[in-house]
Amino acid sequence: MSRLPEAAATATAAPRFPRTRPDRLARLRRLGGGRLQRTCLLLLVLFALIALLGPWIAPQDPTFGHLGDTLLGPSAAHWLGTDQGGHDTFSALLVGTRTSLAGPLAVVLFSTALGVAVGLFTAWRGGWIDTAVGRVLDVLFAFPALLLAILAVALFGKGMTAPVLAMAIAYMPYTARLVRGLAVQEKSRPYIAAYRVQGHSALYVMVRRLLPNIAPTLLAQSTVNFGYALLDLAALSFLGLGVQPPTPDWGAMINQGQAAVLQGQPLSAIAPAVAVVLVVVAFNVVGEDLGDRLAGRDS
Repeated sequence: MSRLPEAAATATAAPRFPRTRPDRLARLRRLGGGRLQRTCLLLLVLFALIALLGPWIAPQDPTFGHLGDTLLGPSAAHWLGTDQGGHDTFSALLVGTRTSLAGPLAVVLFSTALGVAVGLFTAWRGGWIDTAVGRVLDVLFAFPALLLAILAVALFGKGMTAPVLAMAIAYMPYTARLVRGLAVQEKSRPYIAAYRVQGHSALYVMVRRLLPNIAPTLLAQSTVNFGYALLDLAALSFLGLGVQPPTPDWGAMINQGQAAVLQGQPLSAIAPAVAVVLVVVAFNVVGEDLGDRLAGRDS
């Protein structure tokens, strides 16, 4: 008679009791991450609410400046002062949140959609198609996203449409490589063979069965990509190639606030810079923590 493994013997001998309420609460706390992760997550929720409600909660119109109120310090009427055009900095910060976050969101959505399609297709087909697409992705890896965005502006003019599309193409290889690697691992699992034996189409197996299993890891990567895309688009607006005045945008606000810094009123430049740093750090912390948890490591 063969001996049971120690863990199996213990599990057989010890009765199993239903999970108690304190155990469930402890599990929820572990899933919620540490204090830093929870703080960053709450910060992202706050900025998302500001992006949605900014135009309605802004105390003043950030596109209308008063020449007599240029470079004012903080006061009851202007909580963060004004810039050199007499625009209320606090109102511009609130309204500009939507513009500053909408661009990176579009980059992540487009790059993720393209990356998932390319990654799943190459992993499923394999062979020379996988090799050829891999070489194309290697070429795209050589071009920084910001450089492609500047080239797009040079060809199609200033604004956000061309840079967003160019940066989506630049970010696509990162997602495609990740999806391709995960899909190759999942493709070798028995459940994929079972679905194929049952006569399901390749598209059904990839989209309805394989993709949901790699979606959590893909979400973690997309979260990190959002922070980098925000930083790149803010840099583009700072250079005057992205969002154009009078539309509020954090990168453009930093550029316009340089003159105020030299004249002793730095809040019009510091406030949007702090907002960019907070959102980028928060997205990186949340994304890295999510990736660690998916990999089975404690944060």
